[in-house]
Amino acid sequence: MLDRIRNFCIIAHIDHGKSTLADRLLELTHTVSAREMKSQLLDQMDIERERGITIKLQPVRMKYTHPTRKEEYTLNLIDTPGHVDFTYEVSRSLAAVEGALLLVDCTQGVQAQTLANLYLALEQNLEIIPVLNKIDLPAAEVEKTREEIKGLIGCRDEDIILASGKTGAGVEEILQAIVERVPPPKGAESSPLRALIFDSYYDEFRGVVASVRVIDGAMDSRAPLRFIGTGRDTQPLDVGYFTPKFKVTDRIATGEIGMLVTGLKDLKTCRVGDTITLTSTRDGVLQLEGYKEIKPMVFAGIFPKEGDGYSALRDAMERLVLSDSSLQFEPEHSRALGYGFRCGFLGLLHLEIVQERLRREHHLEITATIPSVAYRVSKNDGEIITIKSPQDLPEQNHIRSIEEPWMNVDIVTTHDTIGNVMTLVQEKHGEYITTEFLASVTGQRRVILHYRMPLAAILVDFYDKLKSVSSGYASLNYEFFEMRPADIIRLDIMIADEPVEALATLVWREEAFHHGKIIVEKLKGTLPQQMFVIKIQATIGGKVIASERISALRKDVTAKLYGGDVTRKRKLLEKQKKGKKKMMEMGAGKVDIPPEAYLAVLRRS
Repeated sequence: MLDRIRNFCIIAHIDHGKSTLADRLLELTHTVSAREMKSQLLDQMDIERERGITIKLQPVRMKYTHPTRKEEYTLNLIDTPGHVDFTYEVSRSLAAVEGALLLVDCTQGVQAQTLANLYLALEQNLEIIPVLNKIDLPAAEVEKTREEIKGLIGCRDEDIILASGKTGAGVEEILQAIVERVPPPKGAESSPLRALIFDSYYDEFRGVVASVRVIDGAMDSRAPLRFIGTGRDTQPLDVGYFTPKFKVTDRIATGEIGMLVTGLKDLKTCRVGDTITLTSTRDGVLQLEGYKEIKPMVFAGIFPKEGDGYSALRDAMERLVLSDSSLQFEPEHSRALGYGFRCGFLGLLHLEIVQERLRREHHLEITATIPSVAYRVSKNDGEIITIKSPQDLPEQNHIRSIEEPWMNVDIVTTHDTIGNVMTLVQEKHGEYITTEFLASVTGQRRVILHYRMPLAAILVDFYDKLKSVSSGYASLNYEFFEMRPADIIRLDIMIADEPVEALATLVWREEAFHHGKIIVEKLKGTLPQQMFVIKIQATIGGKVIASERISALRKDVTAKLYGGDVTRKRKLLEKQKKGKKKMMEMGAGKVDIPPEAYLAVLRRS
């Protein structure tokens, strides 16, 4: 039975057509009827369909009969994200399969995330099937892209499949290649059950639902199970698989990928990377190797808009972690914002998606602070602390040194935009390492630039500027390298003479004035007018380094006059003037900062 199973995933750069190709695979194998078919079928969340990107990995089972072998095979596909912020989803998918379709867009060629995902797959010793997608487009450069792929993985021309996820061309060849090239799973059907959890989500009625890959033995809903890592026993409600609708089955056998409905309401008992076995045979069963613990690169505070929303936010965060195991959070208290959570993310898009999911899926009104990276601070008394927010930074006279994270950065761009890209990276404190030229026979020659850069320089607006200076051609991938010394200070923002903790940032000392001026100008264009003058100031310690003013909103008190002497108009204007003066004497009012203001500061350029 094992030789009739093939487990594979699709890996690619963002927007290279993974979800569209998955749609064609589902159609050709008749997994989904024509009546039920729709585009991006495996993207379950509304936000994925709106943005046209995959955020969550999604498993699905297909049946396929090979035309020459005349045998039916079970194909387990995992559709993966393509953005650098969701690399952890890709790495978990690769650990559950034996093969990968490396999808490359013929109009764009090899991109940065193509390389990153390829290296992840090679580390897992997976069988790589290269596929050139979008060959039907007029701008497709098949020969150029073919040479780039051959230079990357050293394959032959006949190993590369030409396909179009839109028209369905080449999809039959892909299915045949999966059966012929991807090795069947290994495992012992007679051994005690061992299954790896590679994903999970929470269902209101069924509790935690886990995606599992059975390594040894078999799993059914009749036998009690134990999670080896957490030591929790449970009687499962159901086992099954996605087609892509959940379909209940009697058992999940060795080598198969399926779903386990645990019925657990305690969200901490079922962890991604844990091993499942039978309660009756748990002794002597070795735990499977889990996943490397993810290291968040970006930290931001998330607080409920109202003080009584803390418990609802905590429940929402715990459920989010089930479906997004790269998200980390811990309780935090702010004098201005109250009780909330300090959250760790893999990047700015990850932060933005989490905020949007909290608002949409859990109907919460939240306030998010400006994100920062984690700095390592050595104090004069010898203590070493890691600070994840500007509020944690000690006084300058207590600090011996500060270290910031540096990243290995790979930038793929065209030959004629190298100069612009190098200038941009140099402005962002980047260190040049080397340049690689991708093989090409026609058209623009493409290069990979290797740099080392501080993460803080990449965070805010680097990707937007990179796209701008390269006319949209460049792509970016980065991973942690080391911690290095940095001269970091805290930049505070005052609005109406009140400090706003959520807008405080950690910046390099030499760029403090530049950042302060940009932030106050952005806020001036975003904050709504009030009935009083709003002062916006950027400060370091007690020193104001940049400021702007928003003039008071002036009501047209003379609008109701339609005649009479001019003194009537003057009388009303004088009355308004006295009222404004009295309001200023009583002090400025409170300014409610809209979410657009935080986004404007976040995307400053």
